[in-house]
Amino acid sequence: MDLPGPRWKKGKDGKDFSALAAANPMSVIVAELKASFISSKPVAVLSGPGGGAILGVEPEQAVILNRAAFGHTVEIAAAQKHWFQLSPEEVFYLCHVLNCIRVESHDKKQMSDKQLWNHFRSMSESFPEMYKAYSHLRLKNWVVRSGLQYGADFVSYRHHPALVHSEFAVVVVPEGAAFGNRCGRMEVWSDLLCALRASGSVAKTLLVLTISSGSCELSSPDCLEQLVVHERTITRWIPQQCREQRSEASRDEANREELISKKESVEFNLWGVILGFSVLSSLLVYKLKFRQ
Repeated sequence: MDLPGPRWKKGKDGKDFSALAAANPMSVIVAELKASFISSKPVAVLSGPGGGAILGVEPEQAVILNRAAFGHTVEIAAAQKHWFQLSPEEVFYLCHVLNCIRVESHDKKQMSDKQLWNHFRSMSESFPEMYKAYSHLRLKNWVVRSGLQYGADFVSYRHHPALVHSEFAVVVVPEGAAFGNRCGRMEVWSDLLCALRASGSVAKTLLVLTISSGSCELSSPDCLEQLVVHERTITRWIPQQCREQRSEASRDEANREELISKKESVEFNLWGVILGFSVLSSLLVYKLKFRQ
């Protein structure tokens, strides 16, 4: 079964945004963000329990941060800076992979990558596998947002959400002793069926990312290099569609055979005419000779 593909949004002129996205690849936008942030390294302050961090940036930096689709804007009265609420995965990606922001605790102490990793692990036990899935997709230049409202862990966009609808509903499945009792997701048929129906009802393809840990420890961000991601897209087989496709194929085949039969019949009739004409010509010549 073919995957549905991207569903581009349209501008006021009625044209979709696919050409605009192609002219401004997400990889280039993220590279511009890194170049803009690398010198000043704006500071993100950790927010409350379960949250990520609040990042304050200058107006020109806010534009590129919006274009790269990181975080959500936060309105603060009389604020000179622009503020963004970042998820834990976004904070760690900007800090650890792009290395373009600094993160401070509530008491204004700068946090190292390991301290930040331990903090997010203490907030959410599933942070290691969720971050690995997030970074795996982000490094492939997908825009990744929370999929909570769609019954998934994430949703992924081919480009900025203002230009295109999300294409995949992503479910993260940890696998290995290091993940403990978090393993076992999607092993029950009812769970898989629910995820399929939920993603299908919102026109998204279900993408299952299995994160295999092997024998590594999750106590340090160094484990990220050892975690392996397996991608599986799952679609629901609909018998009616299958029958319709076969019926269409059967009709096409029948029409093709009918055309071949008509062609052969026309060719046979043509040869009959030629043969009849040859016989009449021979008889006429024979009669003329007999009279002479």
